[in-house]
Amino acid sequence: MNIGAVSKAAELPTKTVRYYADIGLVVPSGRSQNGYRVYDEAEVRKLVFVRRARSFGFSVDECRELLGLYQDDGRSSRDVKKITLQRIAEIEQKMAELQSLHSELTHLANSCLGDGRPNCPILSGLSV
Repeated sequence: MNIGAVSKAAELPTKTVRYYADIGLVVPSGRSQNGYRVYDEAEVRKLVFVRRARSFGFSVDECRELLGLYQDDGRSSRDVKKITLQRIAEIEQKMAELQSLHSELTHLANSCLGDGRPNCPILSGLSV
């Protein structure tokens, strides 16, 4: 398959497919006579895997590790779960940070009358 077909099948921009090949994340199965990258179904499945992993917020390095485990028939599910639990902890941390931001901004917005006067508790609160 050429890069256009692979891009469509994996639902990734061609630029992303090239990038993943350039960094060795998903390597094309070969090159055509005119030098174009050629991919087979196994690489398409790997690209879909990486796309899904990235959609869950895994870094490229984590995707590389997960992809290695995906391809290793002798893997331990313990290793996969460890990486996933680390990602969940990161998400929970981010959620707590966002909740804190939400609470602070809500407090500032509620303390502002929003009238024509120049006094604004929101601006005062941001300057602290």
